[in-house]
Amino acid sequence: MIAYIEGRLTHKEPAYVIIDVNGVGYEIRISLQTYSALPEGEKCRLHTHFHVREDAQILYGFADRAEKKIFLDLMSVSGIGANTALMMLSSLSSMEIQQAIVSEDVRTIQSVKGIGSKTAQRVILELRDKVKKDLYLTSSTQTLPVTSGNTIRNEALSALTTLGIPRNVAEKSIDTVMKQEGSSLSLEQVIKLALKVS
Repeated sequence: MIAYIEGRLTHKEPAYVIIDVNGVGYEIRISLQTYSALPEGEKCRLHTHFHVREDAQILYGFADRAEKKIFLDLMSVSGIGANTALMMLSSLSSMEIQQAIVSEDVRTIQSVKGIGSKTAQRVILELRDKVKKDLYLTSSTQTLPVTSGNTIRNEALSALTTLGIPRNVAEKSIDTVMKQEGSSLSLEQVIKLALKVS
């Protein structure tokens, strides 16, 4: 329905952005991949998917078509909804997901919070042939954001709770990661590691 949205990026958080298009602000849910790729305060274009549920209408946005395609592919698998697909794209890059599917690497797919062994096997079984055909379309170039300690903790907490992780679990996971790894981690790294811990 809405193929893409182009406008000025007015607000950016790890879990969502707001893009102003001629005075109308669109709130769009994003993955960490897209978060990393978006320049703050500049004009940008997000490829979108408009998802309608009984209780909500949500716009999901992606920095490139390849990420949108893998998102839609993941959602086509029984047992994987939009939030789980977005969490997968926040935990692993599009290329990592595709390579795991093609190489039948159940462990990598299962490393994403909320993905069990059966679901990981189903992803591989249902998407392997499709991904093999599309693999050349995906590019995995990303830039990592630079932010400081407490800001990183707060933004990571916001992102994890938006992804559906209870606040107390998210706080514990972030604290564990920051104690183990130190404060030199980027926001994206903190969130990825916290998703694996929680």
